[in-house]
Amino acid sequence: MQVEPQDRLVKADAFSLDERAAVYRAIETRRDVRDQFLPQPLPDDVIARLLAAAHSAPSVGFMQPWNFIVVRDEDRRARVFQAFQKANEEAALMFDAVAQDKYRSLKLEGIRKAPVSICVTCDPTRAGKVVLGRTHNPRMDAFSTVCAVQNLWLAARAEGVGVGWVSIFHERDVKDVLNIPDHIEIIAWLCLGYVDTLYAEPELAVKGWRQRLPLEDLVFSDTWGVRSAE
Repeated sequence: MQVEPQDRLVKADAFSLDERAAVYRAIETRRDVRDQFLPQPLPDDVIARLLAAAHSAPSVGFMQPWNFIVVRDEDRRARVFQAFQKANEEAALMFDAVAQDKYRSLKLEGIRKAPVSICVTCDPTRAGKVVLGRTHNPRMDAFSTVCAVQNLWLAARAEGVGVGWVSIFHERDVKDVLNIPDHIEIIAWLCLGYVDTLYAEPELAVKGWRQRLPLEDLVFSDTWGVRSAE
């Protein structure tokens, strides 16, 4: 049995009340920003801290499959916006007539308004063919990369930086703009910038698209469909 070296272990104390409150505040007030970005640039040191937070995310098998493409170039961002517009119109047509009108009323201007974007990718080959923890679920590399996105998002909230996740595009179009190899998967296009205000509730809830589901309806006890009060 391997014995853990004591000099590599640290105490796992609970955070102070103020520290805990800050963590929960970041979680509860994080928002997907679509249109409220200010034009001022993000300093390099802020971007570096956000990327360090993302890189501190957990990953299955410690594979760390992510890469981060920081996109400041206006021409590349304009080309990605064009790819988004094409896919966004396709998406609108997938809804019924009433929902189409509401969908088109949403302002999705983050790619053009945010001063910087970060394309977060996943490299499924990073840790080899057989990866601890991915042996029976090949999507664990992508799931791990999403953890990096969440880390970045919460750190951004603490920094007063808004983040918007753009997912409406054909992957091939964005890969062509950024010269991303075929085997690399795009997980997220993130728009980042300072904001003066955020919605008190998720924007899609405020604008009547969907409402937050009650937590008690989503928690089961010991087996599917059984709630603890039943």
